[in-house]
Amino acid sequence: MQKLKGIKILIIDDEPNILEFLEMGLLNEGFEVQTAADGMTGVTLAKQLHPHLVILDIMMPGMDGFEVCRMLKKSENVSIIMLTAKDEVEDRVKGLTIGADDYMAKPFSFEELLARIHARIRNQFPTLLGEVVMGPFRLDDRRKEIQFQDKVLELSPTEYELLKFLILNQGLVLSKTMILDKVWGYDFAGDDNIVEVYIRSLREKLGDKEHRLIRTLRGSGYRMDLI
Repeated sequence: MQKLKGIKILIIDDEPNILEFLEMGLLNEGFEVQTAADGMTGVTLAKQLHPHLVILDIMMPGMDGFEVCRMLKKSENVSIIMLTAKDEVEDRVKGLTIGADDYMAKPFSFEELLARIHARIRNQFPTLLGEVVMGPFRLDDRRKEIQFQDKVLELSPTEYELLKFLILNQGLVLSKTMILDKVWGYDFAGDDNIVEVYIRSLREKLGDKEHRLIRTLRGSGYRMDLI
């Protein structure tokens, strides 16, 4: 896994051991890391540092993680991974509803957290990475160009955004609604069958006749499997 230098991470957690453990681990990975032991300090630091990603504990005295998340999403272009000591569906749903980008329950594997950080950065800040190479794809967001098996694909702007979204979320099941929101925008008022049309076009350009790259999961959506 590549080291992501120049990417700023803010950790907000009231447990000193967690702060120290994550700070040391992430500094070793090449990130720029700052820590805060309470929500208000975290919000203040975020406004000064403008981090790319925040690792945010939910259960904190005073201002809890939900309120911090709400405030940060209003003022910062930031990706947020929320942490909690209990894996409860209600907490997860609430966190995601107010804008959190991902969610992990303590205790967690540092390697898994690192993988999620990489996924979030690839998704939200692809230009920080320059070229992203994933399986047979090479994605250059600065040039709005995607290569497949070393050949540049001829893509319309919408095809580019859709394929980028699929690649950066490879392995995840993406519903039509999620794809419409992220690629076409929340205010899209057309027919959701437009997704099928564009998926079909991408499959043709990728030579994916057997749907091995872009899989359809009936009733659920689509999943990119990198082969």
